[in-house]
Amino acid sequence: MAKRIAIVEDEAAIRENYTAAFRREGYVVDGYEARQPALDAFEGRLPDLVVIDINLKDDVEGGFELCRELRARSTDLPIIFLTARDSEFDAVSGLRLGADDYLTKDISLPHLMARIAALFRRLDAMQQPQGKEARLTRGDLVIDTERMSIHWQDQSVNLTLTEFWLVHALARYPGHVKNRQQLMDAAQAVLDDNTITSHIKRIRRKFHAIDAEFDSIETVYGMGYRWLSD
Repeated sequence: MAKRIAIVEDEAAIRENYTAAFRREGYVVDGYEARQPALDAFEGRLPDLVVIDINLKDDVEGGFELCRELRARSTDLPIIFLTARDSEFDAVSGLRLGADDYLTKDISLPHLMARIAALFRRLDAMQQPQGKEARLTRGDLVIDTERMSIHWQDQSVNLTLTEFWLVHALARYPGHVKNRQQLMDAAQAVLDDNTITSHIKRIRRKFHAIDAEFDSIETVYGMGYRWLSD
């Protein structure tokens, strides 16, 4: 069954161009010009992936609010910001709200399609049996790749798809430093240094909300990150 993409973009010409491009790739596409019509449509059914602009008509930061509301409904719905706003502050804000990716509209269509395909590969991986690799335990950490769940001290940690695979990549080999390329490969995404840094900070905050003493993710400056052994 074809994957369903929703694009929330207030400029009709841009929305129609991306809609046509996604359909050429075989996706089912729904387009919305503002936050509320999208939310109303999503009441009946969430799409498989959402592409959001930040400025939505008179709602200057409507995309951020939409991302926040969608993430509250689903922790694993892939969300991509696609916007003309290229400031680092906006990118960090979007990722902090739980987006899986933040792209600017100068991205080429092949690159955009590759990012979307990578997110869908991770969704498909959720449906595949993992066998003996399905459960990974590292002290207080328990990762279940069949259920796409992570627990710390018996409490669930609500992570996005990207965050889940970053933690999995680090915890799978405790003590081993993972560089940016290795983390990108694990997350099946193209992430720059600032994006990875933002994801790691967000992951740490989620663990700290459960355990204020959490310090298992170590930054190895100039190299990457590692999960500290017990």
